[in-house]
Amino acid sequence: MEADKETEVWYAMRATYRRELDAMHLFEKERLGCFVPMQYKVSIRKGKKVRALVPVIHNLLFVHARPSELKRVKSQVTYLQYITDTRSGQKIIVPDKDMQRFIAVSGTYNDHLLYFQPDELNLSKGTKVRVTGGEFEGQEGIFLKVKGARDRRVVIQIQGVIAVAMATIHPDLIEVIK
Repeated sequence: MEADKETEVWYAMRATYRRELDAMHLFEKERLGCFVPMQYKVSIRKGKKVRALVPVIHNLLFVHARPSELKRVKSQVTYLQYITDTRSGQKIIVPDKDMQRFIAVSGTYNDHLLYFQPDELNLSKGTKVRVTGGEFEGQEGIFLKVKGARDRRVVIQIQGVIAVAMATIHPDLIEVIK
């Protein structure tokens, strides 16, 4: 069978009309890996403050699957689309290492994380660093000034899709990577 030769990769995908959670449940049912970046938001419902976990960016999800498995599931639902690189037109496939870093940070649901579209940050202005202690110990990213934060933050980017800036990290816990 062909699927055995295929390796599982992370695809960046869109689920139209805010159906990213429906898609996540579908992939879980199919036993395929899926990650939707989420954060807590406070909203008012019936006059009461409610804190709920919601998607950071509507329609965005990442799927960990073999190409043939994903094609099979995708053929069953109309609302799933691959995110493609605007320059090459190729499907965006995220390296495992980048995805693991991104999940390790955004999966904490830390209230101080900031999310950005790729064109909102100029990562070439930052410095490549590694976090040496605290909640994000071992993570690597780009240390730079980001909009909405007083101090510089360590940013992890999924090329062409999304970037997350970590909570403020004390400078003593950051080392520059050459």
